[in-house]
Amino acid sequence: MLAFLLIKSDPRPRSKKMQKLRKRKQSELQPHNQAHFLSNKKSSAKRAPPISGLSEVAKDPYPTHQWPTPDQCRAVRDDLLALHGFPQEFAKYRRQKPTTDNGEESESKESVLDGLVMTVLSQNTTEANSQRAFASLKSAFPTWEQVLNADSKCIEDAIRCGGLAPKKASCIKNTLRSLLERKGKLCLEYLLDFSVDEVKAELSCFKGIGPKTVACVLMFHLQQDDFPVDTHVFEIAKALGWLPAGADRNKAYLHLNQRIPNELKFDLNCLLYTHGKMCRKCIKKGGSQIKKGSSDDSCPLLHYCKSN
Repeated sequence: MLAFLLIKSDPRPRSKKMQKLRKRKQSELQPHNQAHFLSNKKSSAKRAPPISGLSEVAKDPYPTHQWPTPDQCRAVRDDLLALHGFPQEFAKYRRQKPTTDNGEESESKESVLDGLVMTVLSQNTTEANSQRAFASLKSAFPTWEQVLNADSKCIEDAIRCGGLAPKKASCIKNTLRSLLERKGKLCLEYLLDFSVDEVKAELSCFKGIGPKTVACVLMFHLQQDDFPVDTHVFEIAKALGWLPAGADRNKAYLHLNQRIPNELKFDLNCLLYTHGKMCRKCIKKGGSQIKKGSSDDSCPLLHYCKSN
């Protein structure tokens, strides 16, 4: 009987011993896990805002497509710069602020809200027509308060030369109304202090303001590192092999913003846009596009297409 009790009671101390060992291991692991959690929490709270022009959660939709490389971007930028010079129409939007004769920084006459409306008016029309539409709008209604209070038909008449007048007038009115309701005044200068992601979140709240419009405002009017993808940029990027077959504009925007170095985005974007307007070999219109093996050297981009 005594032997039976000893045998029966023998596993219990071992069970307690195992429980103690488990508790000791848990106590050893817990501080590490807790410290790791707190460390992650602190680092996420202090994480700097993204500067790439993409949301932190945005991923490259074509991660296995390794073009363009930074060297390719730089080479294309340099060749187009040598061919065209920097487009004067975009010179005022470069990072350096305009200066007065005394060397002091002067304030730009264009507000961020001006830039947003100009970008809306530039949709589906030529640059000349959109500029005329904006000048006509400002002539008829010198302040944004007057535009907001004006009849929609009057706004349509003022911007009719830019095309899609009813749609654009509605977008402008809705944006102004929403901005006044949200901020109490018709001003977007507060976006100058926002990160790229914050600007995207803010402007996406306005009905009719799409990703391309936001990207243009970011690059031109807020001087942020972003790379808008319009028709010219999209078609040339496809012809150069910078995008895989079947790529669409939205995914092209994500991919190119990931691949193109921030310091090259502004100049390269402006030069591709300008070149696309001037060189029909680089735009897919009427079946005309860059072809591999072409012996035509009039376009410097043909060389890059041959090498892809």
